[in-house]
Amino acid sequence: MFGSKSPAPESSGEAPDKRGFIARLRAKLNRGDSWLTYDLANLLPGGAIDAAILEDLETRLLSADVGIEATERILEELRGKVERKELEDADALMRALKASMLEILAPCARPLQVDPARKPFVILVVGVNGSGKTTTIGKLASRLRAEGHELLLAAGDTFRAAAIEQLEVWGRRAGVAVVAQQSGADPAAVVFDALHSAQSRGVDVLIADTAGRLHTQTHLMDELRKVKRVVQRLDPSAPHEVLLVLDAGLGQNALAQTAQFHEALGVTGLVITKLDGTAKGGTVLAIAQRFAIPIRFIGVGEQSEDFGVFDAEVFVDALLQGPADSPSDS
Repeated sequence: MFGSKSPAPESSGEAPDKRGFIARLRAKLNRGDSWLTYDLANLLPGGAIDAAILEDLETRLLSADVGIEATERILEELRGKVERKELEDADALMRALKASMLEILAPCARPLQVDPARKPFVILVVGVNGSGKTTTIGKLASRLRAEGHELLLAAGDTFRAAAIEQLEVWGRRAGVAVVAQQSGADPAAVVFDALHSAQSRGVDVLIADTAGRLHTQTHLMDELRKVKRVVQRLDPSAPHEVLLVLDAGLGQNALAQTAQFHEALGVTGLVITKLDGTAKGGTVLAIAQRFAIPIRFIGVGEQSEDFGVFDAEVFVDALLQGPADSPSDS
């Protein structure tokens, strides 16, 4: 069945305001002082940068889910600068820390690009239950619609009736039709029908939801592979984007999820959600260091305006500075 196409969403007309999103990111990622830099000046007697300071930073990085690999990379660079006497005070340390973080994150800050030569451009959205997958689809649909794209959504999560209803609600908000079948239908068949419809209707983008599953459930991962194979019967180049949605609050478990989904499907982009649920955000660095997969978007809340394109420098500034340093963005 098809959801009726509603008028344009209330928030459409232009993409969400970047400056407003930066302010929300800083406020929600750090609800007080930065977990990384709080009280740092008091730990620098006479402004000296020594091994004890770096050890303290290492502890903070590891406790914030930055991970062993990224932490070792950052600390190795900082120790080298200390040995060369390039870090004379706290400001120099913060500049060096920011530069090290950006080296990890900047290569992953690659926005999603809809290729007009691929019509429809097929986005397969995957992730475990509770990661915010269906909500992400709704926000992404609103954003792409505001950019002028014609879209269609596929309710491929047929195991939960609530998932179909939730997607249809988001579809109405975004003014986008939804292809769905009854609960329990074959997910691959739903996505296949949606792609066939998208081709016949000439829409620009098809976004397909899939059932949330644990990355350790082999038979369910096999179903995702089936969805991908079935889609390729109609378009051998599809899906053009396999978007994995990750909950930032899962810490190191997010690394295991990324590894399993990437092995099964070839993940091409990440959305990291629920950054407002953690005061740390270090998981983003750990994932970037380990996989170097493009991070397309991040989410800091439930509203459409809490969803934005990942910007490495803005993200690092939010980690290091916190909300008090962003008056111009409020």
